[in-house]
Amino acid sequence: MRFPESFSEIVFPFLELGLILGSFGVILLTDIVYSAFLLGFVFACIALLYLLLDSDFVAAAQVLIYVGAVNVLIVFAVMLIIKKKTNNFCLVWTIGDGITSVICTSIFLVLSSIISKTSWSKISLVAESNKNGEIVLIDNIRRIGLKLLTEFLIPFELMSIILLVALVGAITLARGEKTIDLEQPKVLRNHKNLW
Repeated sequence: MRFPESFSEIVFPFLELGLILGSFGVILLTDIVYSAFLLGFVFACIALLYLLLDSDFVAAAQVLIYVGAVNVLIVFAVMLIIKKKTNNFCLVWTIGDGITSVICTSIFLVLSSIISKTSWSKISLVAESNKNGEIVLIDNIRRIGLKLLTEFLIPFELMSIILLVALVGAITLARGEKTIDLEQPKVLRNHKNLW
């Protein structure tokens, strides 16, 4: 699906602003439910970016896998966890938060440097020749399927294992554990169990 260039130039800043604000909301809000819903919003903005870049298949996969499966799983796990409410709008930063922010900032700077130094104009489309010697361009879906089932088969299978681990972790968190009321003496607790 090709969008006019003027439409893409108008929509792109709004999508980027939504991505940035949604990401900050996921990180900074103390209410886990709001963070989970904002994560779904960020995934949807990424899918719209893929659609603007004329990658229909990747956009559909983003919506189906991340918004439809992973984020729904996260929302279910979060809603089943009983957590006391805090009055703070933002959490106080700890040493771990500082270390994480330094690592994420350094990764961002390295990726920005690599992206700015890459000559994107020299990247060409993958082409194959048919029996007559004519060059036929391969569409995105066929190229992705070919790469996934040949060159990237092991990472593709590892991704399914990661999703399975996320599912098991969410179910484990959602199950909950037995709580014992520590305010009552042990004798009263045993007496209650007899009845």
